[in-house]
Amino acid sequence: MDLGINGKVALVLASSRGLGQAMAVSLAREGVKVAVTGRNPDGLRQSVELIEAAGGVALALSWDLSDASVIDALISQVENSLGPIDILINNTGGPPPTPAAGQDPALWQKSFNDMVLSLIAITDRVLPGMRQRKWGRIITSTTSGAIAPIKNLAISNTLRAALLAWSKTLAAEVANEGITVNVIMPGRIATDRLRQLDEARAKREGASYEEVVKASLRQIPMGRYGDPKEYGDAAAFLASQNASFITGTVMRVDGGQIQAI
Repeated sequence: MDLGINGKVALVLASSRGLGQAMAVSLAREGVKVAVTGRNPDGLRQSVELIEAAGGVALALSWDLSDASVIDALISQVENSLGPIDILINNTGGPPPTPAAGQDPALWQKSFNDMVLSLIAITDRVLPGMRQRKWGRIITSTTSGAIAPIKNLAISNTLRAALLAWSKTLAAEVANEGITVNVIMPGRIATDRLRQLDEARAKREGASYEEVVKASLRQIPMGRYGDPKEYGDAAAFLASQNASFITGTVMRVDGGQIQAI
């Protein structure tokens, strides 16, 4: 299927590994020119290599999302190197596992700045150009915990739920301007981050890693973890011309796991 986005330009945040990297590579396979960002030079190099191996064009940017002062300069660099940004993939790393009670307010504030305000500011920077061209795709990657809270991930659950409300509100504001705004939500996708969470749960519960994985698989109707490529391909579809009448929605890539309606 031709997704109709060959030659478009995408900015994929936090894409030096994991789900961000998978989304960047899937877009590249569709002929999208992709700017990848992250703080790990080795990871960024790997993302560029994977994009180029898929026949794509990549630009790597060292970008700490907690630093709002660099947003304009880095986006200008993308525009000067690849062209105006047509597709924005909002993605961030996850905060440390924590319960809801007793957390330092400074941790809440830092996480809010890194995971919410940074994405809003970046979106506000690229949105005027999308409006001028009457075409754009804004896709925010969140977590299933935003609608079905996950134990010991209180900060992630809370702040990513805020992104759902923001995305839905923005979608209505720009729907008649050729711009779609959607959320993509992973279930348990086999990334390094998921392995870290499973290992932390095993340590917390005094169980083996294998026992934790088996327990998780019992909660997934498909009986397996997702492949990062499956997640990336879902994001590419949301970015496509084919998805031009889909906006203000949440796409779950979860193998049927999420129980909330």
